[in-house]
Amino acid sequence: MTRNSIPAFATAVFLLATGPAFAQKTYLHCGKLLDVRSGKLLSQQTIVVEKDRIVAIQSGYTAAGGAQDKIINLENRTVLPGLIDCHVHLESESSRNQFREQFTLNPADIAYRAQGYALTTLRAGFTTVRDCGGSGVNTSLRNAVAQGLVPGPRIYSAGMAISATGGHMDETDGLNLEQIEHAGHPVNLANGPDQCRQAVREQFKRGADLIKIASTGGVLDLSKDGTGAQYSEEEIQAIVQTAKDLGLPVACHAHGAEGIKRAVRAGVTSIDHGSLMDDEAIKLMAKTKTWYVPTLIAGKSVADTTRTHPGYFPPVIAAKALNVGTKMQGTFARAYKAGVRVAFGTDAGVYRHGQNAKEFGYMTEAGMPPLEAIRAATLNAAQLIGEPADLGALEAGKYADIVAVEGDPLQDIAVLTRPKFVMKAGVTYRQE
Repeated sequence: MTRNSIPAFATAVFLLATGPAFAQKTYLHCGKLLDVRSGKLLSQQTIVVEKDRIVAIQSGYTAAGGAQDKIINLENRTVLPGLIDCHVHLESESSRNQFREQFTLNPADIAYRAQGYALTTLRAGFTTVRDCGGSGVNTSLRNAVAQGLVPGPRIYSAGMAISATGGHMDETDGLNLEQIEHAGHPVNLANGPDQCRQAVREQFKRGADLIKIASTGGVLDLSKDGTGAQYSEEEIQAIVQTAKDLGLPVACHAHGAEGIKRAVRAGVTSIDHGSLMDDEAIKLMAKTKTWYVPTLIAGKSVADTTRTHPGYFPPVIAAKALNVGTKMQGTFARAYKAGVRVAFGTDAGVYRHGQNAKEFGYMTEAGMPPLEAIRAATLNAAQLIGEPADLGALEAGKYADIVAVEGDPLQDIAVLTRPKFVMKAGVTYRQE
């Protein structure tokens, strides 16, 4: 499928998914079913779906009980829970034009593209995502998906990510003084505890499901350093406490060790990227049980692109991509071995949407067993986003988020990059 065909395909899938009424029950005959809790592959199982929920899992292939019931034959497939990516950016996708497009795209342009990226993500087997920062279109897309207006994964939106002035999410970095003055003071920029509290409340008012901050610099911005700390511990504490008061978790973008340690001590829910953790930071994260969302594919992608496509990134970004991106997998190996809790996340948008499952390969290359990598994208991810009762496993009462692949992912994790069947909340979006 070409990218240009996505809007037409999205319309067709959406009409098929929403037009007819739900069958009374749907019976999925599964050749193998992965119980992510026990780690066992169960043979010849039937998942019974009613509306948007799993109502039973039965041994053997159960016959349909009523005239309106439907049977889906997955007898030659391995079936597992819908996958969860805890760090995506559905509004954008890396390209040579990425920085120019900040000045040329309107919110409507971003929204149309985001809809296509969302469908691509869903068809790749990721039925739930945590969008970790955009313009606010991400929150509108969340609403449109939830209301059944467009197809896409279930979205937990951070709205606009909060940054210090000159920090990773300060979009005026690199502009001339006239443009900076014209931009005024963006609502996502906050300095000092009082402004940090206000910024959290602003995103809450705009409908965010979580708060995203940056405690260090980043790679894909025009600042010269992606590793230095950019928030004091007092500022992060103000963010965390305010978010807690409002019932919101806090995801923290962080590369450098000092910014990681400040954020962990301040009580953030997750450290995303964590590229340059030192031993002290790893021990602290393990002790506090702070979640780690590693996004290895993002590091691999920016480093590889810098090497193979000279001029793709501005020089300041290219230098950071090689310095930071090449170290992320080694950091992950050390952190996992030390017992840091891992939830799956990829930073989709930094690379092409739909390739999210490549992250599994990088995780297993670094020493994580395939079952643990799958748990990171199911049980662990569901816990991180606060939905363990509804997501993360194939069990009665949970949403009917179901993926099927050809082969055994416990033996060949790469099969997860080629899903043959995808169901979200009882609606089929892919069947081959």
